[in-house]
Amino acid sequence: MSDAAPRPSWPRMIGRSIVFVWYFLGGIGHFVLTKTFVSVVPSYVPFPLEMVYFTGVCEIAGALALLYKPLRQIAGWCLIALTICVTPVHIQMLIEADKYAALGPAILWGRLLFQPILIWIIWSVTKPRTA
Repeated sequence: MSDAAPRPSWPRMIGRSIVFVWYFLGGIGHFVLTKTFVSVVPSYVPFPLEMVYFTGVCEIAGALALLYKPLRQIAGWCLIALTICVTPVHIQMLIEADKYAALGPAILWGRLLFQPILIWIIWSVTKPRTA
């Protein structure tokens, strides 16, 4: 019998890769497409530019933390919290769909409906493994 930790399963590795890419590239997008991100921040959110930078840093940090096993579970919970916190942006974009006609209703709805799926993926790939 070996004391070595079990190797991650392919589904967990693929899921973790998806979450990493989603948040790492998304976080970079906050700095590359700053004006676009600021334009979708709801008017009730104070300091929209700073909020875009802050959430970009959080996304990149969360993605990188997924790669370090001792931080993986807390990174998962933080990314879940972040995903929940930005959900109002998706709702606001649907409410003001005419402003985002270039995206179309399918993308606006798809983004919103993907949120619970993304949360489930994050949870399932960062929860502690059972024996």
